[in-house]
Parts: sequence; C-alpha cells; structure tokens
Amino acid sequence: MIDARLAEALQEYERRTPKSKAIWNHAKIWTPLGVHSNYRSLDPYPFYVHRASRVSLWDADGSEYLDFNMGFGGLASGHAHPKLVEAVSLQLERGSLYGYEWEKTPEAAEKICRRFGMGQVRFSSTGLEATHHAMRIARAVTGHRYVVKFEGGYHGSHDTLLVGVKPRPEAAGPADKPRSAPAGPGILAEVAERTRVAPFNDLEATRAICREHADDVAAIIVEPIPMNMGFVLPEDGFLPGLRELADELGALLVFDEIKTGAKYPHGGAGRMNVRPDVMLLGKSIACGAPLSAIATKAGLLDQVGPRKIAHAGTFNSNPISIACCLATLEHVITEENLAHAARLNARLAKGYEEVLRDHKVTAYVAADGVSGTVFFSDHLVRDWRSFLTVDGERSMLYFYLCLNKGVIPSGTGADEQWTVSVVHTDRDVDLHLETLEEVADQLSGPLQTSEIEESV
Repeated sequence: MIDARLAEALQEYERRTPKSKAIWNHAKIWTPLGVHSNYRSLDPYPFYVHRASRVSLWDADGSEYLDFNMGFGGLASGHAHPKLVEAVSLQLERGSLYGYEWEKTPEAAEKICRRFGMGQVRFSSTGLEATHHAMRIARAVTGHRYVVKFEGGYHGSHDTLLVGVKPRPEAAGPADKPRSAPAGPGILAEVAERTRVAPFNDLEATRAICREHADDVAAIIVEPIPMNMGFVLPEDGFLPGLRELADELGALLVFDEIKTGAKYPHGGAGRMNVRPDVMLLGKSIACGAPLSAIATKAGLLDQVGPRKIAHAGTFNSNPISIACCLATLEHVITEENLAHAARLNARLAKGYEEVLRDHKVTAYVAADGVSGTVFFSDHLVRDWRSFLTVDGERSMLYFYLCLNKGVIPSGTGADEQWTVSVVHTDRDVDLHLETLEEVADQLSGPLQTSEIEESV
C-alpha cells in the first residue's frame, strides 16, 4: 500500500514517459534494472535522457526539465558549458589517449594543489578509484590496518568502504558504536571487520571507537559535509576534533571531497578551516569528464611508485579530462561564479522554508554553499540515526510532483540534495519555488493509502 497521492503522481509519470518505458523494456533485457548505476533506477522505471543544455535536460519523450540535480553535483558548469565544449573539441583533434603524460597535466596538478592548499596530487578517473587508492596509501604510509568511516557515509562502491553505508536499524548496532555492517553480499566479513564505523557529529563516541585500536588506525575518512544522507552540516568542533584525533593516533585524516570540493572556492576544507592530510576530489573539478584527484600534504605521495605503493591506470590524467579540468578551474568554479551560485542557493533555501511553512508542511531545510536539501522530518538531521526518521515516501512524492511539472528539484530520494550551478539564474530559482508552491499542499497532511499499485 502506498500513499494515494504518490500512486497518482506515478501514474502521471507513466503517462508522460512512454518512450522511456519502451527504452527500459529493451534495456532491462541486457542490463539489470536497465541502468548502469543502481542510483539511476526509479520506480516504476527510469526516464532516459536525450540531451541537455545549460540548466535544462530533455528526456526521450521530448519533455524539458529545469535541472537542479546537475549530475548529482557533478556539474557546477551546468550542461554543455561553452568553455568545456571548446576544450573537449580542441583536445579531440589532438588525441584522446596517449599512453604517456600530456604536456599540460603538470599545469593542472599545480593549479589543484595551489587552489586547495595541498602539496602533491595523483589523478585517477572516478571517485571510487580515489577513495580506494587513498585507503591503500594510508595503510602503506602508516603501517596500520584499520580505517574509520562514518555511519551513513558513502565513499564509492569498493569493499573497504562499502561498510556502514545505509544500514537498516536491525543491522546497525548501538548508536554510539555502530557495527561494521557490509552494504551488501560479496563483501568478506574479514574485510568489513577492518573498517570501523563511527557516528557522525559525535566526537566522544568516535574517540572511543578509534582508541580501541589506538596503535593500528591508518585513516579516518569523512565527507566534510555528508551528502548521502541528505545534507548534514558538521557541528562546531567536530572536524577540528577529528584533526586532533588523527594526529593523536598517527593516522591520516582523509577528506572525501568528491562532492564538496567544487562547491566552495577552496573545498570543504577551506569552508570549515580544517586541513586534512589527504583531500579526494572529483565530479565538478572536470564538470562532466571522468576525473578524480588524490591530493595530499607534501611528501606523502613520495612512497608511490614501482615496487612501492601501487597507483596506475591507463585513463589516469586522460587528456580530455585534464583539458576539462583546466577549463573548469579557469572559467567555471571561480570565486565570482561560486559566489553567484551561493547567493542563489541561499535564496532557494529561504524560499523553501517560507513555502513549506506557509503550507504547514513538516520539514527542515539544510543548505550551505551551492547545495541543500529538504528533510521531511520534525527535526534537523545530524547523523544517520536521525536521518532514519525522515519520511522517505513524502520525499519521493515531492520528487515526482515536481518532475511531472518539469522541474528536477534535487537528486532522487531523501538522501540526496540539490545543486545550483554557476549558470542558474534568479529566474530559475523563481521557477523552482513556483513549482514547489504549486505542489506544497499535496505534501502536507497525513499519508493516505491506495489500492492502486499496478504502476509501482
């Protein structure tokens, strides 16, 4: 049984997307769920994209959407930014893969280090690769075995960190000492056991968990702002406390800034004024091209090399991705552009608060920089356990109601957020808020159930 309003919204979604349904019926023959990332799966089926430009996206049925998902935060540039189109076009004429270093890669490495206050960098292609390699590097340079992550945090789909990601309450253990619960089958228990899970925003509990292995913690990895349980700001003293704790343990403090890195001029580290030993960057540092970076304090990467710490990949520092990175750093994520996007984000968040309050919708809004989220909850979320009480069904109702009116309000689900790009305008924010105003009454009041389940 589902809420009657959600059932109706899903039926409207099906009415609007018959070509996507046909594509899905073909795709699912060859691909599980019909998509190549689990996060793209939707009920009753995903919609398929035809093209995108600036802040708009068109699906296979020709419907246009005002996009505030922006590639799950990977497109600070908006879609098909002319400077990125130019960079890719020029580089394709010069070659897409060399097997050797491109002459401009050192320039990109220097710009990354100077902007984010780090000493060295190695490039990879995906955020998954960056976090995977970072854990190996941490274990190698410290000689320690355990890594510590935070419950609800997602750092890519590799075994070491696919632990304590979105655990069900019955598998999670005590709130102040979460279990090292694998996120799914195929992760060996002995691998998961080496990853300890701590509660975000609880420094005392984190200290206690780390000190159980005081001489054997290689890394503490954290998103400065966790963005896989909505948008959770760190409380005062939490990140500085982790910095002190890592120093005490002889561990590396690793900031996973795959999402946060390009949302602030100097990343989440700059925003929070805490310096990690390792900063992992991705997504918007190349705005649509696959690129990630393992940036570290000076000297830390000296142990990487043949017969030392392994780090290799044919597509590492791919010239097309590096060309996009250089264009992004110079033309997209500038101080001026990010200030523009942050101003719009503050307007959007304030507008959400006003609309939801006026329509008596029980919700909290969390926002900072260029992103934010709405929690359909009677309290603000500070960690995974408090996220568990967010009304996920109402979150999906909100998503589909907006989608059916031509606005992608955020990433899909209660655990995602919106992103304001540098090319969004005040008018785009107005349209977003006007759409929210139109659907807000359907987001209030008690949930209802319906017998209409055929479409879901």
